[in-house]
Amino acid sequence: MNDRDPVVIAARRSPIGEVGGVLRNLTAERLAAPVLTAALHDAGLESVDDVLLGNVMGPGGNPARVAALRAGFGVGVPGMTVDRQCASGLSSILTAAAMLRGGAGEHYLAGGVESASTAPWRAHRPRSAGEPPRFYSRAPFAPADLGDPDMGPAADVVAAEAGISRERQDEFAARSHARAVAAQDAGRFDAELVDVGGGRDERPRRGFVPQRLARFRPAFTPDGTATAANSCGVSDGAAAVLLTTERERRRLGVPGLRLVAERTSGVDPNRLGLGAVPALRHVLRDRPVPELVEFTEAFAGQVLACADAAGIDERVVSPDGGAIALGHPWGASGAVLVVRLFSRMVRENGPRTGVAALSSGGGLGVATVWERVD
Repeated sequence: MNDRDPVVIAARRSPIGEVGGVLRNLTAERLAAPVLTAALHDAGLESVDDVLLGNVMGPGGNPARVAALRAGFGVGVPGMTVDRQCASGLSSILTAAAMLRGGAGEHYLAGGVESASTAPWRAHRPRSAGEPPRFYSRAPFAPADLGDPDMGPAADVVAAEAGISRERQDEFAARSHARAVAAQDAGRFDAELVDVGGGRDERPRRGFVPQRLARFRPAFTPDGTATAANSCGVSDGAAAVLLTTERERRRLGVPGLRLVAERTSGVDPNRLGLGAVPALRHVLRDRPVPELVEFTEAFAGQVLACADAAGIDERVVSPDGGAIALGHPWGASGAVLVVRLFSRMVRENGPRTGVAALSSGGGLGVATVWERVD
């Protein structure tokens, strides 16, 4: 253990709302600011060296800086916004960890935010006078000649090639919803949530049994297996963690999550759902699979394909439900994983080690291993 090892000592998130739902009137910085404030308060600190936030579809112009100012941190606290598509929140945390290792500072707030409900429309500039703008839904993740499929059709391809049946996907999705509902009922999310206008996660559904999910039609391709029910929802939300060094954690006398392994990987953009597989194989190469794995559940078939390829038992994935049940606020989802690990491992004095991982647009993947330190 090194004195400058990065450690998470506080972790908070907003409820996750469906697009157009309970958080629909909150812009990205208004979603993020109270979450940042809560994490700083939990750590017992007055300020940080920087604020790093992932954001994918927001207004541009550095929402992290705007959120830091909105939170009242003062003009001396800078901000940096990271866009690595769905990996943005987790990559922000890893960037802060690198800054800590390099000695650039001692305290960082890092995470992500997404307000899909208030994200601006995107349009190509007209090429000539009188031509209307051409709207588009997302930026390119890869050059078109290499292949840049939309997420849903790509998930169908990954599931088919991996032999993941529709029945197995529906069972996984039903389990995600059941676990999230049980966690809500038991109050297991309460300590991590910050009230920003919606008291609890909006998406989890009671009674989402496999037989009910089987009635949903393919959502993306005529013969596909991904449906609206076994895929994530477009969502609003924010999450942030406070990172410091192991030396500072000991001085403060608090428990935390120490980052012990990390990897960012790339794969064929046409198989983007498998992006996490090389990263997972790398971080698990010299250690057993931890009993706690948080993985962004973009599509059930894609998650199961990654778990199978990395040798992970699907039953240990997202023990309190994942993005299929809770929702997927793109820029924040990677940070939500770490908040969930913090609750399970530190707040509940649970497993000693855990994994946070995800696949992202463009064929990217990030995997991390964390260890509880007391």
